[in-house]
Amino acid sequence: MGEQDSKTFTPLYGERAIQEAELICFDNPNSQRPYEISIELPEFTCLCPFSGYPDFAVLRVFYQPKLKVLELKALKLYINGYRNIRISHEELANKILDDLVQSCNPNWMELEADFNPRGNVHMVIKLAHGIKVLPEQ
Repeated sequence: MGEQDSKTFTPLYGERAIQEAELICFDNPNSQRPYEISIELPEFTCLCPFSGYPDFAVLRVFYQPKLKVLELKALKLYINGYRNIRISHEELANKILDDLVQSCNPNWMELEADFNPRGNVHMVIKLAHGIKVLPEQ
């Protein structure tokens, strides 16, 4: 194996991208009109802080942007950064919502974390920030 090949394997390019990930946003193309964005992240995983077993979830983000919109690749890499983190469902949901709100400062945002059942227990956490603006009729 040559020197160039070893750079491919340690750490892998995807691992490097996740380690360097930052939530970034871009300007809302129409900040005068209230509209809702929904994002689904169906392959979320983290680790149980008590057992170390993996927890799997579908994360759903709904928000009304103000001046900034979340960039999707940056969001994907940020979310993938939880893969090896030991964290409770409740702490996780609150941290993600806080980070997203801090990043894009939306008018309103809701996060739904729908965890796969484990041991005959199914948990869904919903939390929100701000007030949803209704479109003018």
